[in-house]
Amino acid sequence: MNYDKEFDASGLSCPLPIVKTKKSLADMASGQVLRVVATDPGSVCDMAAFSEQTGNTLLESTTEGGKYVFMLKKA
Repeated sequence: MNYDKEFDASGLSCPLPIVKTKKSLADMASGQVLRVVATDPGSVCDMAAFSEQTGNTLLESTTEGGKYVFMLKKA
């Protein structure tokens, strides 16, 4: 999947992956896609909740090499 920007949250634990994802989305245009890579297992539930609460669409949630990868489309 194509994306416009990537944020690596590896090594960060809750709530930092979500806080920094929010900051990464702030300077993006509506419709652009952010790829987030995280190592915190809690980020799976957190990212789904963040997406629902903010209106940003969680396009994909997968794992790659033991890391969690999320594709978020900015609202």
